[in-house]
Amino acid sequence: MTSKTAIRRIATNDPDFKDNLIGILDRDMLIAESITSTVSDILKNVRERGDEALLEYTKTFDKFAVSSIDDLVVGREQMEEALASIGSSQREALSEAAKRIRNYHEKQKQGSWQYQEADGSVYGQKVTPLERVGVYVPGGKANYPSSMLMLAVPAQVAGVKEIVATVPTQLGADGNLVFAAAALAGVSQVFTVGGAQAIAALAYGTKTISKVDKIAGPGNVYVAAAKKMVFGEVGIDMVAGPSELTIVCDGETDPDWIAMDMFSQAEHDEQAQSILISTDKPFIDRVQKSIDTLLPTMNRQSIIRASLEQRGVFIHAKDIVDAADVVNEIAPEHLELSVAEPIDMLDLINNAGAIFLGRYTAEALGDYCAGPSHVLPTSGTARFFSALGVYDFQKRSSVIQCSAIAAHNLAGITSELAMNEHLQAHALSAEYRIISKK
Repeated sequence: MTSKTAIRRIATNDPDFKDNLIGILDRDMLIAESITSTVSDILKNVRERGDEALLEYTKTFDKFAVSSIDDLVVGREQMEEALASIGSSQREALSEAAKRIRNYHEKQKQGSWQYQEADGSVYGQKVTPLERVGVYVPGGKANYPSSMLMLAVPAQVAGVKEIVATVPTQLGADGNLVFAAAALAGVSQVFTVGGAQAIAALAYGTKTISKVDKIAGPGNVYVAAAKKMVFGEVGIDMVAGPSELTIVCDGETDPDWIAMDMFSQAEHDEQAQSILISTDKPFIDRVQKSIDTLLPTMNRQSIIRASLEQRGVFIHAKDIVDAADVVNEIAPEHLELSVAEPIDMLDLINNAGAIFLGRYTAEALGDYCAGPSHVLPTSGTARFFSALGVYDFQKRSSVIQCSAIAAHNLAGITSELAMNEHLQAHALSAEYRIISKK
């Protein structure tokens, strides 16, 4: 007899629904003082002692028994060797995924633009790729070649000249897929370091690892804390938390499909969150039955069960509009709209990292090969962050070229506003360009 997985249930018509939802989401973005203190020490030590500190932390935290910093460097030749060494089916899957990711992100490329006014003045924007970026690929619990592709390919499409990666995975048979993915994604060098020490090396630079302009990629709470602390010294993409999936279903999708979609998120780790919102209350019971039947067949069933019981939730909504309101409150990383008319519902969604439309579009497809990057805002930050893309690896400069006539015409406006702010030199700087009437 299978044991029932205890997943919480709430309904939007409950009088305390919002309070219950907030408690279940549990998205306190504050990081424990003990963690920030540890990370601060790591950052300071790497900044001051460079490679020496990096080597020590790698031995302590990543358990790599290496005697030289050179043992942590993987160059292009080694990446290409890793690509050649993997099986043909693996190579084909990686290559096809890289192709699809590249094709999607080519559509995101932004070009410079200008326009000219009647007086001859020119205004515009110059779009320039970043010179050097660092991508952090997690690897503490497993290897993620998909993350290497999802981070580095958009940077490559953006035109970044030098892409370096850090990953706490050693070169060898177990990690070959990661380094093969780096080869396909145009990564210049990989450094087999992880954690806050990797973020420190990328942000401040060491003798071996040059400072980057921006760091992108998810990681554990130590990585998240480090990224927060180095922001300003370098750019960062976002601060990521545990993975999330919210599914909206009208009750017409196979409940086994929905159960497995929830498993696909829950198997990441115990802190991952899977939420089902349904307008059909009996359907929730059918999904519960599917979960209880299928869970014993899963290799990572203990992790899945812990995730679902600690963080999972079933929500009964009155109708699709009500369900959309809940989605916008949650602002999930991943959102599946498993309903009859997903396009119509799409118009109701304002907050989500990635949106998967229709009954056939499993979130897992987006994790690996659909095309868009799977590096997404979590913990409700989809309210103001976007999915990682080409635009994260470009910068935009304003372009202004005033003609003599424009300088004359704009001087009066500038002077008036500047003097109101008590900035005389601003006013005079503009007034000096006024065309004399003599």
